Amino acid sequence: HGLSLHYEEITKGPNCVIQGVTAKGPVNSCQGKNFNLKVILPGLKEDTQILKIRLLPGPPRRLKVKPDSEILVIENGTAFPFQVEVLDESDNITTQPKLIVHCKFSGAPNLPIYVVDCSSSGTSILTGSAIQVQNIKKDQTLKAKIEIPSCKDVAPVEKTIKLLPSSHVARLQIFSVEGQKAIQIKHQDEVNWIAGDIMHNLIFQMYDEGEREIHITSTLADKIKVNWTPEINKEHLLQGLLPDVQVPTSVKDMRYCQVSFQDDHVSLESAFTVRPLPDEPKHLKCELKGGKTVQMGQELQGEIFVIVTDQYGNQIQAFSQSSLSALGIAGIGLDSSHLKTTFQENTQSISVKGIKFIPGPPGNKDLCFTWREFSDFIRVQLISGPPAKLLLIDWPELKESIPVINGRELQNPLIVQLCDQWDNPAPVSQVKISLMKANNLKLTPSNQQHKTDERGRANLGVFSVYAPRGEHMMQVRAIYNKNIIEGPIIKLMILPDPEKPIRLNVKYDKDASFLAGGIFTDFMITVISEDDSIIKNINPARISMKMWQLSNSGNRPPANAETFSCNKIKDNDKEDGCFYFRDKAIPNKVGTYCIQFGFMMDKANILNSEQIIVDVLPNQPVKLVPKIQPATPAVSNVRSVASRTLVKDLRLTITDDYNNHTGIDLVGTIVATIKGSKEEDTDTPLFIGKVRALEFPFVKGSAEITNLVLAENSPGRDSTEYFIIFEPQLPALSRTLEPYILPFMFYNDVKKQQQMAALTKEKDQLSKNITMYRSLFEASNQLLDEMKCQVEEAKLKEAQLQNELKTHNIDIPTTQQMPHIEALLKRKLSEQEELRKKPRRSCTLPNYTKGSGDVLGKIAHLAQIEDDRAAMVISWHLASDMDCVVTLTTDAARRIYDETQGRQQVLPLDSIYKKTLPDWKRPLPHYRNGRLYFKPIGDPVFARDLLTFPDNVEHCETVFGMLLGDTIILDNLDAANHYRKEVVKITHCPTLLTRDGDRIRSNGKFGGLQNKAPPMDKLRGMVFGAPIPKQCLVLGEQIDLLQQYRTSVNKLNSVIEDLNRQLEYLHTPDMKKKKQELDEQEKNLKLIEQKLGMTPTRKCNDSLRHPAKVEMTDCPIPPKRMRREASRQNR
Repeated sequence: HGLSLHYEEITKGPNCVIQGVTAKGPVNSCQGKNFNLKVILPGLKEDTQILKIRLLPGPPRRLKVKPDSEILVIENGTAFPFQVEVLDESDNITTQPKLIVHCKFSGAPNLPIYVVDCSSSGTSILTGSAIQVQNIKKDQTLKAKIEIPSCKDVAPVEKTIKLLPSSHVARLQIFSVEGQKAIQIKHQDEVNWIAGDIMHNLIFQMYDEGEREIHITSTLADKIKVNWTPEINKEHLLQGLLPDVQVPTSVKDMRYCQVSFQDDHVSLESAFTVRPLPDEPKHLKCELKGGKTVQMGQELQGEIFVIVTDQYGNQIQAFSQSSLSALGIAGIGLDSSHLKTTFQENTQSISVKGIKFIPGPPGNKDLCFTWREFSDFIRVQLISGPPAKLLLIDWPELKESIPVINGRELQNPLIVQLCDQWDNPAPVSQVKISLMKANNLKLTPSNQQHKTDERGRANLGVFSVYAPRGEHMMQVRAIYNKNIIEGPIIKLMILPDPEKPIRLNVKYDKDASFLAGGIFTDFMITVISEDDSIIKNINPARISMKMWQLSNSGNRPPANAETFSCNKIKDNDKEDGCFYFRDKAIPNKVGTYCIQFGFMMDKANILNSEQIIVDVLPNQPVKLVPKIQPATPAVSNVRSVASRTLVKDLRLTITDDYNNHTGIDLVGTIVATIKGSKEEDTDTPLFIGKVRALEFPFVKGSAEITNLVLAENSPGRDSTEYFIIFEPQLPALSRTLEPYILPFMFYNDVKKQQQMAALTKEKDQLSKNITMYRSLFEASNQLLDEMKCQVEEAKLKEAQLQNELKTHNIDIPTTQQMPHIEALLKRKLSEQEELRKKPRRSCTLPNYTKGSGDVLGKIAHLAQIEDDRAAMVISWHLASDMDCVVTLTTDAARRIYDETQGRQQVLPLDSIYKKTLPDWKRPLPHYRNGRLYFKPIGDPVFARDLLTFPDNVEHCETVFGMLLGDTIILDNLDAANHYRKEVVKITHCPTLLTRDGDRIRSNGKFGGLQNKAPPMDKLRGMVFGAPIPKQCLVLGEQIDLLQQYRTSVNKLNSVIEDLNRQLEYLHTPDMKKKKQELDEQEKNLKLIEQKLGMTPTRKCNDSLRHPAKVEMTDCPIPPKRMRREASRQNR
């Protein structure tokens, strides 16, 4: 079967051994091949035996390499695959462990080694990385040695390799085509090109390793990239054209341009840098280094550099030393005397220093630099110089004194501005500002430290001024760099405040005498302001009168001082502003009293009048009374003088109705007589000496009655009550005085007299106690009646005010009244304050200081006009009169004329001929005999009817009646012309004004500048002010009513509380006990009087013990006199 067998020897013996059997032959695969081995031993019966054997490949003997040729040709950059087989000696492919085949190349550096493992298969493709020889331009021979390092006995196979240059892209070149010439741009070359230009005609070429130019196919073109544009025109690439390159505009910006090619074999790039070069000279360029501000009068701190640039701002070296004279510098207000120009060789620029400006308004200044045909501007900021002055912002003319009413605010806030010596604002912050003034000039808010803001300004705010009348000065100062900058002197003319109350003027009959229990003379009170004028529109409830008796404790009114309200004004009273206290009761008690009137300025402050000290004198003498009430005598007619003594020592004086001692100057006698209780009693006791009458002298207001004794054995009925009548006889007195009557008991029996004397003493004590109790209960009941009347009166007042509030559409709920009233008041006051604060037209013309009541003021201040258009035209029409001061008398006018050296216009009212003044009730001229003659257009109205007068209405009607006459105001010129045309048909037509500002004179002339009113702002404040809005007055009425209602509700609650307290007091156990005590004592008194035999009811004595009851009329409140007496007795 193709195997050849050999053996070495056969060992003979019992066992025959064939040694060294070798089989050779093809076995087809590495796994071997099964064979039958036939062994023949000739001579034996069975001489043949067949064995099955598997023959495996033998050990490696040689390498078989394909291709077979000795010389192999490959391209540079490709890998060569060798087919290797490891064969045994019979050329079977064999395997064994670690059967690794190597191929080593030689003939060039950095060649690869191919390795393949044939341990398992015995055959494989031997290859590796591409064979790459650098910079190969032509064929190159390499040697390849293929071997098995682990099998030394296998001979290596060597091959010769012919390496051809690669046909793949190996080089990329860029060219710039200029005309017919293409200039190569090498890799990393720097190309200079004009800034901002475009590089056209850039081409590229690609070569293989054999320096053969490669034709660019579409596939190759896809692999070409450039970095300067994202989009490439493929058609241009196929033609070898590269995209155009945009050169940067700045010479500082270099452009890196890269062309790259990448395929499976190679990655190529060619790059170059474009350096922009400056273009042609195009501009002059100036650069300011350092601050761009220049202070007035100083040089610019910064330096200006001038260069020449191309159109893109790239500097061009165009200057030399000789260029300095050609450089022109100009600017408005530039002071060229300090300019310095220098050529800077290192920067190829011209340096300019010493920029300075002539002082003028601060702001931006443009400097123009010129060289040849080129020019450039640079802007610097001219700022003010260092602070040197202080000026006032929005402040009135400083030459004139600023009129300001004491206690009021200045019209403008005091704003100061730091300025340089040329009056330019100096914006320096944190400069301290202070205000210098005299101590008697007080400003609020008080003088605080102020500092300037970033604009160099300080707003010191709006000051309220308090100072004595007359001219005062103040000055603003600043401290800058330790130097004082003085501001202008501000003159203030302090005028008295016509609305600030400073005193109360009280007028009354100083010669009147004040008799106890009488009525005071009328007191007329006026509230006087700082300018000595009467303040009007004051709520009468704020004026009160207090009266108290002077004591050692000083002149301050005590808490229980009696307070009176002023009376309602009568028709014949003086004008508004006067308050009357009439029919006020003089105290009953003689003494020195103090009267003081008060004006409640606000809740905390009361302005009091000077105290009026009055001496209350006794009234007319009325009765004779004992200085000390004696006990009731009980006497008998026995011998003992003591038992017969009626009066031991009794002083009698004369009093008026109110128990004040009087009649000090009276001289006369007191006649004492004894009478019985009945007129027919003739058997009356006699005085000692058996006389019926005794006389006692009355001098210096009193008579001393001493030792009045009955005669011994005097007639008289036992246990009978008699009366001693002390009757004054005073010739100087025309009227008869009431006598003093002293009752006594007469007894015949001494013992009985002594018993009765003790009873009489007890009776006197009981009488005294009963009098005290009765007066207490009467006073309490009197007070209760009065309180009930006060409650009724308060309810009535509250109901009246509630009805008045309803007429103003204000409803007060029945519950939670006070919170509702307070909230309502707060809201109304807030609304009123808002309305008051709203800016309204005002006359800014300073008014003339009223030196006396004879000066009414300037015409511009006497009237107010609500409508703006009417105010504008009437103010203009009276422009020449607005500044005129109106006085009541020619003397006052002359005084003002002299004070102002004749500069002030004056108009005395006593020099006006009043018969020619217009009748303010006369109808407009288009009415004839009460009928409309024609229908006018344009709403005609007398100009005078649009005026309202805050004060002195009668005098103002005289003034404006004379100034305006029958002047009529209408809407516009057409309406006025129509009106005049119709009126002249029936009567004379007065001057016509229009709300648009036109005037038709009474002679018919119109048109021209003199008959056309300028705009309101051109009237310079000489315009009639606007009155307080009507809504403000309505709110004022409502506030007044609400305040009155609040007071009335408080009073009602208070009097109801007092009444309830009094009712509770009357029902206290203490009062009930006192009532029981009174009843018991009255019963005891009755019993004693019965025992004594005295008359229980004695009219003559009751009148002395108890005050007479006053008849109650319809009057709801008991008369004041009675109330006061009751309260005094109660005390």
